[in-house]
Amino acid sequence: MGEKDEAPENRLRRELPAEVPAQTRRPEAPEQAGEPELTGRQRLAQGLWPPRVTRAQLIVALLLFGLGFGLAVQVASNSDGDSALRGARQEDLVRILDELDDRTQRLEDEKQDLEEQRDELENSSDQAEEARRQRIEKERQLGILAGTVAAQGPGITMTIDDTKGTVEAHMLLDAVQELRAAGAEAIQVNGVRVVAGTYLTASGSGKSVSVDGNKINAPYRFQVIGKPQDLEPALNIPGGVVQMLEKEQATVTVERSDKIVVDALRAAKRPDYARSSSP
Repeated sequence: MGEKDEAPENRLRRELPAEVPAQTRRPEAPEQAGEPELTGRQRLAQGLWPPRVTRAQLIVALLLFGLGFGLAVQVASNSDGDSALRGARQEDLVRILDELDDRTQRLEDEKQDLEEQRDELENSSDQAEEARRQRIEKERQLGILAGTVAAQGPGITMTIDDTKGTVEAHMLLDAVQELRAAGAEAIQVNGVRVVAGTYLTASGSGKSVSVDGNKINAPYRFQVIGKPQDLEPALNIPGGVVQMLEKEQATVTVERSDKIVVDALRAAKRPDYARSSSP
């Protein structure tokens, strides 16, 4: 069959190109009305909110929060502890520094005494006699500290009048510790000798105190042997023993004296297990 006998639709299909040109394609439909294109900031906000938090991230956040809270509490406690010194007057700060210098000097003096004892032992012609003399002197000193012998010397008398019954055992223990830190060598409270192992507890209804099991009542009278120039300032420092007791509505008086007698004695206690290691 010839070209003239070919069907019209076949001729038309053959004459059309295989692909429709790009300009004849149907354009894509534009965005529907009412949905404007989002800006970059809006896309960022949609990506961040609502947040997608994993379990691991939540645990880390809680740990960081706990760490921060702990640091804040520590800083606050340190600030409270230093508030008394920050609010102290200049003369009070000078007195505190003087007390620290005195404590340092006492330690230096003790070191020098020990060195002198060593030198005496090394240089003495009769080392046995010198050793015996030092042993007797050391026994006397230890007897004072242990409360087995009486003692006298300069010091202070502190009287605490507790008419309200607000002074507790731990407050008196704080006074004892402060006096020891200030260089007290012998302490007696209401006729009871205070030694290294002394303990104070509430007695009865809580309005009286027991010292090593011995009940004492107010007014509490401390007789203390030591350097008065160190003992009295130590009690009166800002935030110290006197201020603490006065906040409890107690009346505190401190008097210096050239002669304080501490004559309450403790029986020498033989240790149950400890034995001398000397030959």
